[in-house]
Amino acid sequence: MVLTVFAGIADFERSLIVERTSAGRIAAKARGIRFGPHPSLGAEQIEHARQLIQQAGKPVAEVAKLLGVHRSTLYRALDSPPPHHAEPAP
Repeated sequence: MVLTVFAGIADFERSLIVERTSAGRIAAKARGIRFGPHPSLGAEQIEHARQLIQQAGKPVAEVAKLLGVHRSTLYRALDSPPPHHAEPAP
């Protein structure tokens, strides 16, 4: 009997924790907070890697070592579309 009551209280407390956590994440996203790891490569580094691979003919493994990332990280970055820059309105 007592264990059943404790289990009910624990379940209720867990639901409160989940609710508060969810509300906190939503509020943080509204403030512009980004979750997850920081990107390993910036846009300039990705563009530099593209130039080295396409124009200079360097192997991907060599470029990845130069940038200090794994080959698969560089492949993922190269597969992603380049960021679009907003054109100024006339």
